[in-house]
Amino acid sequence: MHIVVCIKQVPDSAQIRVHPVTNTIMRQGVPTIINPYDLFALEEALRLRDRFGGAVTVLTMGPPSAEDSLRKALTFGADRAVLLTDRFFAGSDTLATSFALATAITRIGETWGAPDIVFTGKQTIDGDTAQVGPGIAKRLGLIQVTYVAKVAELDPEGRTITLERRAEGGTQVLKSQLPCLIAMLEGTNEVRRGTMADALSAARAEIVKWNAKDAGVEDLGKCGLKGSPTIVKRVFAPAARSEKAKVIEAPEGGSLADALIADVFARQPHLEADLTALARGF
Repeated sequence: MHIVVCIKQVPDSAQIRVHPVTNTIMRQGVPTIINPYDLFALEEALRLRDRFGGAVTVLTMGPPSAEDSLRKALTFGADRAVLLTDRFFAGSDTLATSFALATAITRIGETWGAPDIVFTGKQTIDGDTAQVGPGIAKRLGLIQVTYVAKVAELDPEGRTITLERRAEGGTQVLKSQLPCLIAMLEGTNEVRRGTMADALSAARAEIVKWNAKDAGVEDLGKCGLKGSPTIVKRVFAPAARSEKAKVIEAPEGGSLADALIADVFARQPHLEADLTALARGF
């Protein structure tokens, strides 16, 4: 079984600063870490590898310094690491990033065998869009399951996997064919520390480094700023609200729910009429 885990090196969120002129995140001088959500995806991949055999390939796109995060992933027990780095990838938004990663995963499949599962974290702490994982799945034609809380069962021979997906109001139990892409939730497992042998092996390991050509990217217009239609106009911290919290108590003989509804209608007088008209339409 071959599993690919996509990780990202991100600035430590506790020390992020925003440039006052360009309104972009200032990464210089800010410590970097593996995106915390991706660690749960990596741990789940390693557990499946330990149980069913095979190999785990860790993939990231970023500057040469992202090699540090890949070596960290190797210390947890990953089998190989691939760094996708090229100046053509600079400034990529989620659309361009998913294109580059999907292309690299295709090349990984040609080199070490097609992946049975692609794991990602649910989102990254610097972008918080949760779009890259689904974008990769769409480009590769993979079944995708997001917000996965647990891998309940895997049948390598039958090529099926059963997952528990967290949803509003409860948990969905889904069964999918392989190959597929799985986006893991946080807190779904306990990330291992890694052994001393893994740490020593990671220090000696060769990180596979691919530029755009090595990864098989033919259309550079889909990479970096050229392939990124997203424009960040402004990044700012929301202003503190001046209004104070209001205490609402249930009237004598009445319910708190009725009191809350009455308060909402009092502050938004048109809402009651709109809801009444909508109800009559049904």
